[in-house]
Amino acid sequence: MLNDITPLILTFNEEPNIARTLSKLGWARDVVIVDSRSTDQTHARAGAAHPGVRWFERSFTTHAEQWNFGLESTQIATEWVLALDADFVLTDGLIEELRGLHPDAATGGFEASFVYCIDGRPLRAAAYPPVVVLIRRTHAQYAQDGHTQRVRVDGVVRKLTNPVLHDDRKPLSQWLAAQSRYMRLEAEKLATTPPSALSFVDRVRRLIVVAPAAMFVYCLIGRGGILDGRAGLYYAMQRAAAEMILSLNLLERMVARRGR
Repeated sequence: MLNDITPLILTFNEEPNIARTLSKLGWARDVVIVDSRSTDQTHARAGAAHPGVRWFERSFTTHAEQWNFGLESTQIATEWVLALDADFVLTDGLIEELRGLHPDAATGGFEASFVYCIDGRPLRAAAYPPVVVLIRRTHAQYAQDGHTQRVRVDGVVRKLTNPVLHDDRKPLSQWLAAQSRYMRLEAEKLATTPPSALSFVDRVRRLIVVAPAAMFVYCLIGRGGILDGRAGLYYAMQRAAAEMILSLNLLERMVARRGR
């Protein structure tokens, strides 16, 4: 089935990651990158890493709109699209699984689990959820959900057996800047959505002081991060920091509302 799959990747200043991601896509004749006007060497690294890259630039609006542009406006010819962040790295097992897929007409997509890596070191477990990564191009549409996006698939979503590696090697300063942007959007979602429409986890996140500590304990103890040594501690602190940034954004909204 590999000949009927086009990888689609979103990028913005992914110089530390893009070549590694593309190194596992040598089987693809066509790779589409939608870039949000990077200011680093993402474009040069991508062109050097894969001869089949087609490069499109689009000023960033939302993640959902970037993905939908990639699906609808880049002349992808294959029936299936492999939607990848620039820090997603396919495992050899997953490539072989994709090669052998024979989806029936009812199938609209496939969901993959993830192995989270810290500087290339796989963790035993993480809080990163499964994601629909392989979609039938004409049966999918992205919608924004807080800071990220959710794909709506017309058809059955099946599970892939082999995982994807999540291996982001951008510097901490860049990660913190991204979390600042993401968590402002997430706070907007949590503050404007009725509690009855939120998941249990999101209702906990609205409590502000609970979520950062709970996430740290969950990642370090509940998910076994303590067994991964410094990498596990780093990940637990990273996730707790993201929740703290979200809590600060929620608290800022409350303070501003009371000051009016």
